[in-house]
Amino acid sequence: MAQTTDVTGRPTALRDVDLDTFFRPRTVAVIGASDTPRRPATAMWRKLRTWGERFGATVTPVNPNRTELDGLACMASIADVPGPVDLAVILVGDAVNAFEEVAKAGARFAVIFAAGFSEVGGDGVALQERLTGLVAASDTRLLGPNTNLNAFETFRDDLPGRRLCLITQSGHQGRPVFQAQDIGFAMSHWAPTGNEVDLECADFAAWFARQPATGAIAAYIEGFKDGRTVQLAADAAIAGGVPLVCVKVGRTAEGRSMAASHTGHLTGQDRVVDGVFRQYGITRVDGLDELSEITTAFCRTVAPPPGRAAERRVCVYSISGGTGAHMADLCAAAGLTLPPLSPKTQAELRRHIPAYLRVSNPVDSGGAPSGDERGRKILDAMVADPEIDAVIVPITGALASMSENFTQDLVDVQATTDKPVFVVWGSPLFEHYYSEVLAPNGVPVFRTFSNCVMAARAWFDFWDTQQRWQSPFAKPVTRRSPAAARVRPLLRPGSTLSEHDSKAVLAAYGIPVTSDVLCTSAAAAVRALRELGGPAVVKIASAGIAHKSDLGLVRLGVDSAAAMRRCWHEFIAIAIVEARGVPIDGVLVCETAPTGVETMVGVSHDELFGPVIAFGLGGTLVEVFDDVAVRVPPFDRDEARRMIDECRVARVLAGARGAQPAKVSAVVDVLMKLQRLAVDLADEITEIDVNPLVVTPIGAVALDALVVCR
Repeated sequence: MAQTTDVTGRPTALRDVDLDTFFRPRTVAVIGASDTPRRPATAMWRKLRTWGERFGATVTPVNPNRTELDGLACMASIADVPGPVDLAVILVGDAVNAFEEVAKAGARFAVIFAAGFSEVGGDGVALQERLTGLVAASDTRLLGPNTNLNAFETFRDDLPGRRLCLITQSGHQGRPVFQAQDIGFAMSHWAPTGNEVDLECADFAAWFARQPATGAIAAYIEGFKDGRTVQLAADAAIAGGVPLVCVKVGRTAEGRSMAASHTGHLTGQDRVVDGVFRQYGITRVDGLDELSEITTAFCRTVAPPPGRAAERRVCVYSISGGTGAHMADLCAAAGLTLPPLSPKTQAELRRHIPAYLRVSNPVDSGGAPSGDERGRKILDAMVADPEIDAVIVPITGALASMSENFTQDLVDVQATTDKPVFVVWGSPLFEHYYSEVLAPNGVPVFRTFSNCVMAARAWFDFWDTQQRWQSPFAKPVTRRSPAAARVRPLLRPGSTLSEHDSKAVLAAYGIPVTSDVLCTSAAAAVRALRELGGPAVVKIASAGIAHKSDLGLVRLGVDSAAAMRRCWHEFIAIAIVEARGVPIDGVLVCETAPTGVETMVGVSHDELFGPVIAFGLGGTLVEVFDDVAVRVPPFDRDEARRMIDECRVARVLAGARGAQPAKVSAVVDVLMKLQRLAVDLADEITEIDVNPLVVTPIGAVALDALVVCR
């Protein structure tokens, strides 16, 4: 598929990589194969041979120091391997020169095991640059360098259910997820991407999402190669109904430093990563236990009927009132609702549960009914209730008298319903019920309350997003709007525009701004006051003074000629000192805007994702409250509204404490126009700050603005 690009030059479709051939090659050449005892290359060669021969591939050792290896003819170089080579695995230390030979031989795919590239800095960076050039000049796709052979593990094919696919940039971090097969969690592929000179996590995620057996994708990521390809891969996954769950390190400066030393990747601004993940339905987790349990829960559940995911209605069923109360707190805090069960369901439960115990929701059986013939009837009644979308069963300390029947009932009822039954087996005793009954038989099972609640919330979040999903790349913006040509004369490379020019940029894109007059004399300021016909707001006009109000260079309610003259002279005097040689354009005489809710909107530039749009609480305390949400273009009006709703200021816009609601649709209009401005001028503008954007019951208007040119 030929790549297409949008107006920013970023791709709007992923490249087409034949990963079928990578994972099931017909011919494999192992460069550096060995039979010397206790050498890593020996173990790796034999691992690759076993893996390839398992599905009928021809695996050939390549080593100039051998003519025969483990009973197979050994070639001196890859050029001697008969026929086309689908996959060449490079185990030698001189990996770059080896890759050059592999590329000349026309191999379709190569893997470089060796480290010592950009992750170590210095000469390693130059070495990786040379490798990058070789890949670009060839038709050979490369995995690595600084990777391992996890892609060539042997996966169990005797386990039922949909499969988990794994992507990691650290082989060791994926090991516990892989090992979960031993207790019945089905898995099909593992892509260890390393430094991603060529093949990257997005290539594998999109391919995994197209495989019919894939139930979910788990990823451990230290840094993305390209933000746009992440968006495209997530778009493909969510459109295909395949959840993507990700550990993304780099939340802290320490984590970002370690990630760079490991893979040499840019980690991106963490707030932007969070925003992109919410935008594209990616579940972000912090622990490997969360990664494993939440993705396997997705594999063991199905999509809800349309509309049901949005309800987020759960029933908690425990054998203890304390356990039920604890879980109810956690569910409510996670945004899940616990509606009362229907009268019919409660009547059925009362037939099996003593009168002194609760049957409304949470349901408390007291223990004994869950261990006999009543247990299955209780479960059947709850999952059949039309007011419930999922059932959560927290078992903290299991009892020998009830565990066998209870766990089997959970297995059996899970097979009869399309509603997920999430089970916590937190008991340190009776481990075999977890590993031999619940885990191998398709039950979404967890070790902790928090992981269970996180999985339930992720299940609702993903399917809610998937049900309303429309690809933002269906109609990409490929041409600049006419407004771009009108504002380009105002943009001076490396400069910060004055408020007057910054507002002119916004106005060209239809973003409402106050009526302002730039005045270079006190007399002009007085005339402007008369023209406005009422009290004015006066501000210094200088691109070199960003925080005008902090310096007393903003004055409200100036309503007379005398007051205007005094204000003009005072502002100029202060600005001469504060501007420190930066030009002073004069003062702005601005109309007094109506009272409303102060918000902020803005644009920044992320080195991975490009233009980033921000919205949040505005005013002078924006940094203090840090109430900001971000999105990355392209996005639609509905996504802009969800962006607003993420912020605490959304409750103020809705009309807090009896106030008239503000016109939120006007903010959505501004965000959509600001997005268009940002993508049109992505190469010219690096930052836009509109603060405050005042929102009233009838509209929104920008009172101040700052544009920074690239």
